[in-house]
Amino acid sequence: MPKIVLFIFLAFTACSLKAQSWEIGGGAGGAGYMGDLNPNNPVKISGASIGGFAGYNFNGYLSAKINYNLGTISAADSNSSSQQFRNRNLSFTTLLSEVSVTGEFNFMNYIPSVTKNNFTPYIYLGFALLNYYPTTIYNGKKYDLRGKQTEGEKKPYTTTAFSFPYGAGIKYNIFGNFTVGANIGYRNPNTDYLDDVSGVYANKNIFKSPIAKALSDRSGEKTGIYIGSPGSQRGDGNPRDTYFFTQITLSYTFISEKCYFH
Repeated sequence: MPKIVLFIFLAFTACSLKAQSWEIGGGAGGAGYMGDLNPNNPVKISGASIGGFAGYNFNGYLSAKINYNLGTISAADSNSSSQQFRNRNLSFTTLLSEVSVTGEFNFMNYIPSVTKNNFTPYIYLGFALLNYYPTTIYNGKKYDLRGKQTEGEKKPYTTTAFSFPYGAGIKYNIFGNFTVGANIGYRNPNTDYLDDVSGVYANKNIFKSPIAKALSDRSGEKTGIYIGSPGSQRGDGNPRDTYFFTQITLSYTFISEKCYFH
């Protein structure tokens, strides 16, 4: 084993034995999405989010966390600057419910009330499971889009997806064992249906439900001219949507021993 690898291993082991601390916290902020109704703006917030987490700090640099985030994303073609999008006239609101496990790396040695550093930037990476529920408003009433199979799917798509969250943030020790932070993190789940839009327009003759037929092509609601001919493009052609959470967080760290590397 190379000497540098051995040194890192021994240092990490020593820190793990001495620098044990649990952390709990929560946060609130915004949620956003990129997809068929917002293909270009990666920082557009379209809804609110809240979350909570519990973590274990192995040392001043490395930690692992279990997180739960709840948020909403939405978009409407009617608000777009693109005439093509306004002609399409689709809209959605989706509730996101996510559980994730992440690993964090602090760029500076940071344990609140212990280390000499009272702040640090950090990055994180992990694995997440997502439940999502796209809906829309039609004639003043809310409808579940998945059940309507608006693109002529043979069966409703699953509302469970997985992703690998990645993001960055900053932490600051405000006093005692309390830390305030700010972060932003993105997810690319294995689905293109966060907005219920993915492929092409279906043949309207296949729809048995008049509501499903109406929701499959909403382009003519204002003009009476419908552009959704069977097989023509409805989505942007990308295989996945993207969503993100950005939050201000507050956490408390339970310090078991104050034998840390400074």
